[in-house]
Order: sequence, then structure tokens, then C-alpha cells
Amino acid sequence: MALLEIRDVTRRFGDFTAVNNVNITIETGEFFTLLGPSGCGKTTLLRMIAGFDLPDSGQILLDGINIVSMPPEKRPIHTVFQSYALFPHMTVAGNVAFPLKMSGKMPDEIKSRVSESLNSVHLSGFANRFPHELSGGQKQRVAFARGLVNRPRLLLLDEPLGALDAKLREEMQIELISLQQEIGVTFVFVTHAQNEALALSHRIAVMNQGDIEQIDEPSKIYGFPRNRFVANFIGKINMIDVQVLEATSSHLKLVVKGLGEVTAPSKEGVRAGDKGT
Repeated sequence: MALLEIRDVTRRFGDFTAVNNVNITIETGEFFTLLGPSGCGKTTLLRMIAGFDLPDSGQILLDGINIVSMPPEKRPIHTVFQSYALFPHMTVAGNVAFPLKMSGKMPDEIKSRVSESLNSVHLSGFANRFPHELSGGQKQRVAFARGLVNRPRLLLLDEPLGALDAKLREEMQIELISLQQEIGVTFVFVTHAQNEALALSHRIAVMNQGDIEQIDEPSKIYGFPRNRFVANFIGKINMIDVQVLEATSSHLKLVVKGLGEVTAPSKEGVRAGDKGT
């Protein structure tokens, strides 16, 4: 059984459809990325998974249970934001301990879990520091530690590296991959940065105007984009006019202007005689 299933989820704001009949299945232990330009619906979808917003229709299932009506604080899910959202008057340990205190955990358990969580993000020696004493990367690691301290089934990451400079972003990408592999928690990551998505993800869902354009592994998203939008958004491409001579279940035989006949992988719905780019 999949860990998370999003079934026919739609969210509208007045006449504007932010998320349009989206279907996604995410497996346990996966690093899954929602990728797309600003305003494509990826953060709205993440907010619905977290419980901060409700779909107008559809289901969101975690371990086979529909959680749409479940309050955010009851879901075994935590969200890490770009802004860190740290309490400035609390120490690092206090920030990480906050979710545990709110859920009524005993002091000994809180101390043990905070230590474990800080160790997982390599901040064991920073427990008594305050946020203003930390670098941007250290603040983000505190946010990750707080996200993990309740041992969530799912960690949602809303552009978590967006506030960091380019060099630090690259360093944190490596740390994110290592962290996810070490702890085994399923990550759902939101970004508009193509290179980031390609480097980090097991699979990517490319979104555009509320729709899912393609869900696939990074190599297939890059090498075999499903349509022109995905091809344009993911990387530099060449547009070539072609005509289909032959279409089988295994391949397409195409006529390419200036090149002659070439063979390409088959594609559903393409027939002999079709023209395209």
C-alpha cells in the first residue's frame, strides 16, 4: 500500500482553479518533488496535505485513511518552511522541543528526542544557542530537527532552501539527501528550481496551472518530457518538425526535415500520418 494517495483533488478560489483534479501516489521512503513555476498550485497542494487548507473535492489518504477532515495537529505530518519559523526568544533546544511540549510528552522523553533530532542534523553542540546566533544554514537545520522530532510519517518541505545563497543551497542539497537516506522518512519537497528537483528527487511531478503535466523519475523527465511545457520548463531544447511514417507499440518511425528518417520511442495516441514538433 502506498503511504500517501491524492485522489481527484481540486481546490478553487472563486473562479480560479489552483489545483485541478490531481492524482498522485507516493511510496514510503520516497523523496518526491512538486516542481513548477510560481502560481502553478504546488504550495496549495502541499497545504492541503498538511491540513492548512481543504480541497473542494477529492481525497487525501495516508496509510489508506482519508485525512481530509483530520486537523493538522492530529496528522503524523510536519512542514518545514522557507522562513524557518523559529521562535527568536527560544534556544535551539527549546525550538526543537516545542512540538513535543504541545503534545504533552514527558520531560525525559523530550530531552532524549531533542538530543536525537539535533544529532541527526549535526547540531548537537548548538542546543543552548538562540536563532540570532546561527547562520542561515544552521537555522534551516534547526527547522529540519523540529520537523523530525515528532517522528512524522511524512515531512513536507516548502521551498526550504529558497532563502539560502547559491553555495549554501548546494551544500544543503547534499545534506538533505543524506538526512533522508539516514532517517528513512518520506519527503514531499516543493521547489521551482529545476536543477534542485533533478538532483534530489526519486520522482518529480511537474505542475502547470493546477494540472500535473508529468510524473516520472528525473532522468525520464529530462530525457523524455511528455509535452512541450515540460520540455521547455526542464531545460534547453531544440524544436524539430516531424511527420510520423510508422507507429507501433515499440517505436515510431519519423521523417525529420533535413535529417531524413529516424526512430524514436513509441508514444500513446500517435498514429501514422500525424505531424508534430
